[in-house]
Amino acid sequence: MAIKPTAHVVNTTANTPGKVYLVGAGPSSVDLITVRGAKLLWQADIVFYDALVDPEMLTLCPQALQIEVGKRCGKLSSAQQFINQRLVDAAQKHRVIVHLKGGDPMLFGRADEEIQTLKAAGIAVEVVPGITVALAGAVSIQQSLTLRGMSRSVAFVTLAQGTEGTEHTAPRQVIQPLPNPSADTLVYYMGRKDAACIAQQLIEQSPNQKSDTPVQILEAVSTARERLWVSTLAELAKGKADPWFDSSSPALIMIGEALRNKKENSTSLEGSGSEIDNGLQDSRVFPNGRRSA
Repeated sequence: MAIKPTAHVVNTTANTPGKVYLVGAGPSSVDLITVRGAKLLWQADIVFYDALVDPEMLTLCPQALQIEVGKRCGKLSSAQQFINQRLVDAAQKHRVIVHLKGGDPMLFGRADEEIQTLKAAGIAVEVVPGITVALAGAVSIQQSLTLRGMSRSVAFVTLAQGTEGTEHTAPRQVIQPLPNPSADTLVYYMGRKDAACIAQQLIEQSPNQKSDTPVQILEAVSTARERLWVSTLAELAKGKADPWFDSSSPALIMIGEALRNKKENSTSLEGSGSEIDNGLQDSRVFPNGRRSA
């Protein structure tokens, strides 16, 4: 059934605030948002959207006021407290308020801060899940993050910290990703700047990762700009991926034996997998536009 957009409406009911929806946009491709998320965009009076949301997604809400409240590492961003207050203020004027967040709101999306602020102000809030980029990335390369007999656990990791107000007063420090990550497959969000450090720490400290453990890095997952870099932890630790990265695109770093090339998996179970050398000269690098959807 087709859903028609309606003009944005000012909430004129005295003392009755509108409702705020934290909607997951998914990895970025407009056709990967949930049906419920799309319906709410059609119905929204005002939409606050994050920096990683593809502009095409906003075509689903032409009737709404559209306000960017992006947060990007190293770039001018909206402070989280300011975003929280804008949601509260919008609920006093509009009936349906959407904060469109990249991926899934409940994973590295600061949803808890917004939920608590809205509840404290007596404003109803609902979360609509989205496809987190790690799962979309696994689908894109057609390799599971888990694999029978090899990978029984997955960890989603971020090095990002809540350092608003301190980034200009203190030098940036290398952050320990996790104390000896123990999951079989590791997926790092927002780890581009520390990629080599992550790899070196894993080689030295992780019980499950070694120098020849496969690494697959995806940029701009699910979009026409998607790119893939495939190699090993040893090559990543040497900084071989650094010149490949595009600082304007979000990167996802996936590490683990489950991500080894399927032909390598079938042979390494019989022979010595440690002899495989996936140096950059043998890496598979896919240019822009590899995705055909």
